[in-house]
Amino acid sequence: MIELHAVTGLPEIAPGDDLGALIAKRSDLADGDILVVAQKVVSKMEGRLRDMREITPGAQAIELARRNNSDPRQVQAVIDESVRLVRTERVIIAETRHGFICANAGVDHSNVPGEEVLSLLPVDPDASAALLRDRVRELTGRSVAVIVSDTFGRAWRIGIQNVALGVAGMPPVIDYRGKDDDFGRTMMGTVVAVADELAGAAELVMNKTDRVPAVVIRGYRAAGEPGTGRQLVRPAEEDMFR
Repeated sequence: MIELHAVTGLPEIAPGDDLGALIAKRSDLADGDILVVAQKVVSKMEGRLRDMREITPGAQAIELARRNNSDPRQVQAVIDESVRLVRTERVIIAETRHGFICANAGVDHSNVPGEEVLSLLPVDPDASAALLRDRVRELTGRSVAVIVSDTFGRAWRIGIQNVALGVAGMPPVIDYRGKDDDFGRTMMGTVVAVADELAGAAELVMNKTDRVPAVVIRGYRAAGEPGTGRQLVRPAEEDMFR
């Protein structure tokens, strides 16, 4: 049986806060647990915030903002976080330095104190997950996996879905290719993104307005070698739509 436990009572996170200690103090962790932590609090801890009052938009940002009825300073922040703009009509879909394809390159204005402050994605979500995992183990002696999660939109589907950006201490996927199904047929393309599925399950407890930025998942064991969130990013040469 899989259990999901909300980590409640966390204060507003500020740059430099010891997020691992704050979570460890408010949760009863056991070996093998999976700790899912929202990207937003990780970004706050790491100081991945940007004040729009300090941004001077360029010509491209001004034009895109005019076209999409948005703030040119925020658009400039999106451009600065992107390596490629995939779509610029209605909403900007961008490729980040991590390889994520997402709305506004993950630049977000929600759940951030201050009217002019933006949240950016962590520079290295896998490193963020690994540091949290190490800190929790240092403080509690427990060996847990950590997923840094964020909500992304999905092509051809309504609604957003929590996915794994960074992973530490567990396999991000389970590869069934080469194994037989229940009827003896060899599976050729079945790779299950278990880290994304666990992040999605955690979102049911986090919600968007309940101030639950961390969830402990207990009872799930993923078979395989530990990996990283980078393994969930489809290589460009395998992209069927590029």
